[in-house]
Amino acid sequence: MKNFRTNIAGVSPWEDIVGYSRIVIIGDQVEVAGTTAVKDGKPYAVGDAYEQTRYILQTIKELFVREGLPFENIYRTRMFVTDISQWEAIGRAHGEFFKDIKPAATMVEVASLIDKDLLVEIEVFAKLAME
Repeated sequence: MKNFRTNIAGVSPWEDIVGYSRIVIIGDQVEVAGTTAVKDGKPYAVGDAYEQTRYILQTIKELFVREGLPFENIYRTRMFVTDISQWEAIGRAHGEFFKDIKPAATMVEVASLIDKDLLVEIEVFAKLAME
């Protein structure tokens, strides 16, 4: 397979400021940058880890659909959370999106994210084609 690189922008104004792409595809590997619950430039669902997780995963799913990428080929998720005691709410939202896919998943607690009102940040990894 020929290696190629495609950078796909999301909607965050920080992408150009910081110098990153929401999605990078190299060969058949799809990597999605850490995504938070930001809507119209402001944290979404402040104080609600479940709703932030749902919003993040819906945003990622919509990007996959928009770009014609197979959401069902996500094989790993990595969740950074500011309060691990909220793991059940975060996990429940994750399960709603990945109940049938069941990717490898990691959830780790971090001291903080880029904004104090953001409770969850999620990265996903996928392949264009599963063998």
